[in-house]
Amino acid sequence: MSIPAIPDPTNHPVVSREAWTAARKEFLAREKELTRQRDALNAARRELPWVKVEENYIFEGPDGPVTLSELFDGRKQLIVYHFMFGPGWKEGCPGCSFLCDHVDGARQHFEHGGASFVAVSRAPLAEFTPFKKRMGWKFNWVSSATNDFNFDYHVSFTPEQVASGKVEYNYTEGEPWGEEAHGTSVFYKNDAGEIFHTYSCYARGCEQTVGALIYLDLVPLGRNEESTMSWVRHHDRYEEARAACCCSNDK
Repeated sequence: MSIPAIPDPTNHPVVSREAWTAARKEFLAREKELTRQRDALNAARRELPWVKVEENYIFEGPDGPVTLSELFDGRKQLIVYHFMFGPGWKEGCPGCSFLCDHVDGARQHFEHGGASFVAVSRAPLAEFTPFKKRMGWKFNWVSSATNDFNFDYHVSFTPEQVASGKVEYNYTEGEPWGEEAHGTSVFYKNDAGEIFHTYSCYARGCEQTVGALIYLDLVPLGRNEESTMSWVRHHDRYEEARAACCCSNDK
């Protein structure tokens, strides 16, 4: 998927208010159709079949070992963000950080809607805890360093897989960015304590949770980017030189 050309504000049509209103009403019809399509898509997502999680994943949390079941924190639904922070890294992926900047504000609301949130990374807890503090985040973040969770959900790859040039990511086989990738997975726990994997999305599929992109899509210059999220940096580094995002990939 190619990136749309950046609009030229110096050569844009300028019309009367009446002509503008007519064009806006015509576009409104397209927006309403998209809203109906989105509602239908969301309903279809909820109707997807589930897979029972049989593995007994144990994660490293701030208070010690924690099971996948305990990550639900008393709720029936769990949203997992697969955060790109590999063993030995000094800081997290800028794109993952951009997405997670949106979590805490939303979390105070969707938790009351019955969904918990946790970020999961393959690095040991001690390696990403200072970065979490630097970013000022409050959401739960645990390590999967001692289990196969990241590999089972196709967001981490062995050196041998990377060297082969082909890994399974976003439901297809392709060339890896490296040993870590990002994504969002959703789980449900029933009254019997059984856990089911209900949904996962990867690459640009995760954009639907990023409010800043929705705001930018409203303005004349759009996202104003040369490649997907090429302008994104850690929120404390926007005054520094531009750094390419490690997860600039199209869906």
